[in-house]
Amino acid sequence: MMMSFGLREENRALLQRVSDMIRDEIMPLEDEYQAEINKGDRWQYTARQAEILEGLKAQAKAAGLWNFWLTDSSKGFGLTTVEYAYLAEEMGKTPLGAEIFNCSAPDTGNMEVFERYGTKKMKEQWLAPLLDGQIRSAYLMTEPDVASSDATNVAMSCVRDGDDYVLNGEKWWSSGAGDPRCKVYIVMVKTGGDEQPKHKRQSMIVVPADAPGIEILRPMQVYGHDDAPHGHMHIRFTDVRVPAENILLGEGRGFEIAQGRLGPGRIHHCMRAIGQAESALEQMCKRSMQREAFGKKLAQLGANFDIIAECRMEIEMARLLCLKAAWYMDQGDARAAAPWISQIKVVAPRVALKVIDEAVQMFGGQGVSQDTPLATAWTHVRTLRLADGPDAVHRRQVARAELKKHTQEKV
Repeated sequence: MMMSFGLREENRALLQRVSDMIRDEIMPLEDEYQAEINKGDRWQYTARQAEILEGLKAQAKAAGLWNFWLTDSSKGFGLTTVEYAYLAEEMGKTPLGAEIFNCSAPDTGNMEVFERYGTKKMKEQWLAPLLDGQIRSAYLMTEPDVASSDATNVAMSCVRDGDDYVLNGEKWWSSGAGDPRCKVYIVMVKTGGDEQPKHKRQSMIVVPADAPGIEILRPMQVYGHDDAPHGHMHIRFTDVRVPAENILLGEGRGFEIAQGRLGPGRIHHCMRAIGQAESALEQMCKRSMQREAFGKKLAQLGANFDIIAECRMEIEMARLLCLKAAWYMDQGDARAAAPWISQIKVVAPRVALKVIDEAVQMFGGQGVSQDTPLATAWTHVRTLRLADGPDAVHRRQVARAELKKHTQEKV
């Protein structure tokens, strides 16, 4: 079958519109938005922050630039995953990009879960306002006391009690749970005992963020940054009761749902990481042509020509691998796509980190300061090497798929 990594003609203009809005409307407001975070309560939006955010979202929605992530869906633009990759890359060039077009993690993954597996009531209560950009959500999987890279270790207790389930335990790195607009969690819990097959012991359940017994213990910091007001929170559940109808698909279906959710989420992160790499390379090139040392432009000093060339080539290779993984996803065979998603999940953050780091070096001391977006971008992308599965887990999956070609034994 012939692979196609291009955009259909009608969607090229769409990509240009998104790119233009990012360059002309969103990027000019980045610095002002970020400056507002340190005014007053870091976990509440200032009036100016809200004005910037909601104003840009309203502008995008009015222009019909909304919910692109609904690939292969009549509710969205009917984009393929390959086509969405180009738009996600553009959105990755600015920290505000994804939310302005209602394409933010973890909301996109959660919306997919509600769309695929939610009840009519869930869709009315949670999916509709998420699709409209009125609320935010969080996905709670990782736990502090177990190696959550092996999700069979997830141990949060979820016990049936009459018409309710009762939850006890802790979650951390709950991205987005610090946002005051976060109204709902999708939580991976343990419902089955050791007598159940290993991948039938976990379930997913929908929990209102304001349910009694939920306590936000602290925001987790990434290299000293708390990512307010979005946040990655450490949360304790103490006898939290939710209706039994809130369990998704029934007990023991957690892994089934997780695979449907995490595959698209992983590749969306990679698409945006490539956008961050492109942004860093652009900053690096501009700096190298504007700054002088020892009587020459920085571009003409040391190995900077080679560094810039290597960054360009590695970005191009990463983009092609991302598009290939996206193409496999579009074929509808999740098992066939999985090794390709794992490959790009390792490669995209690695490449983006290298490019951002080289850009930091080109800027010298300014590069690690608050005067450029590079330091924040580096911490974000470094976290991506752990989010949705650390590199080692994905390399293991790639190796298993490769070795399987050469043996009949289980590897």
